[in-house]
Amino acid sequence: MTTTTAFSPRALMSLLFNGSKAVDVVTTALSVGLLDALEPGPVSLRELADRFEMQPLRLYKFLDCLESLGFLDRDEPSDDINQTTYRAVPGLCAAAAAAVGPAAIERDRDTYPWQRLHGRLAESLRGEVSMADDDFCWPPKTDEQMESFERSMSVGLGPVIETFAQHADRLWPGRRRFLDVGGGAGTLAAHVLGDAPDLRADVYNLPAVAPLVEETRKQSAHPDRLGFVGGDFFAEPLPTGYDALAFVRVLHDWPTPDARRLVEKAYDALPPGGLLLICEEFRTLDRLAVQFFWSYFLIGVDSSVSRLREVDFYTALLAEIGFTDIQILPGGWELVVAQKPGRPA
Repeated sequence: MTTTTAFSPRALMSLLFNGSKAVDVVTTALSVGLLDALEPGPVSLRELADRFEMQPLRLYKFLDCLESLGFLDRDEPSDDINQTTYRAVPGLCAAAAAAVGPAAIERDRDTYPWQRLHGRLAESLRGEVSMADDDFCWPPKTDEQMESFERSMSVGLGPVIETFAQHADRLWPGRRRFLDVGGGAGTLAAHVLGDAPDLRADVYNLPAVAPLVEETRKQSAHPDRLGFVGGDFFAEPLPTGYDALAFVRVLHDWPTPDARRLVEKAYDALPPGGLLLICEEFRTLDRLAVQFFWSYFLIGVDSSVSRLREVDFYTALLAEIGFTDIQILPGGWELVVAQKPGRPA
């Protein structure tokens, strides 16, 4: 599949080279409140300059920087720059907060030792430079590595939580027990319980993760309905007794045969009528862009596949294994829902 961008290669190269300056522009626009004024728009340059006590000509150039990134629509009806009006593209404030805000996922990612590869990518591509286990190990080997990784993964769950909440009325009626396979610190499971009063949720993960889930449980609004089951999903069958299972940001970490084996294990564990949920960064140009850090960082980690797949891969896999009523539910990230055939007991 071939994808294209709205920018010419030459324009995109200029933006990439000046990336640190672009981040400075967006961070400034977010922190001083310009994005809050621009997104509802249209708003004139004069109004912005007066409101934020800025010099109009300097602000005009600053807004040119934002426009060059594709973030603004501009209308300049006369030679008087003060009459120029602007409106930010929808979603810009939330996107900026997610990328450069104080709790941004990109700031969390930047704490990883990516500098090990920086300037040495050619050597890394030849296999001469790799991430040491002390820098990043996949799968995590020590309790400290596991805790660090799972906390980091929780930072990026916003789009998943949004999608599960959006479709709560479709997912949970009639369901009693939900197992989040590889469910990290239990962040998603805790949010699900707020939308499903009749549901109990357990996280299935390596035993080392248990303290993190316990921490989440204690802080949860529904601590009596959140639990933990320790295990290794490659070494043993998945636990039974659940009428809904989920793989969230799990399957893309593994080669296709392993991903297929996990979905087969889910089929075996579910009862007739049981529900399987898959939520990932399904492969699109936007998702590849958001995933850029990990694609870069994991060049030096051969044990991690980190393979974004198109959503069609998963719908086809589910059908091959025997699931029915396969649907793609829209949201921050799409959610693939499938049912094991047969009538619930």
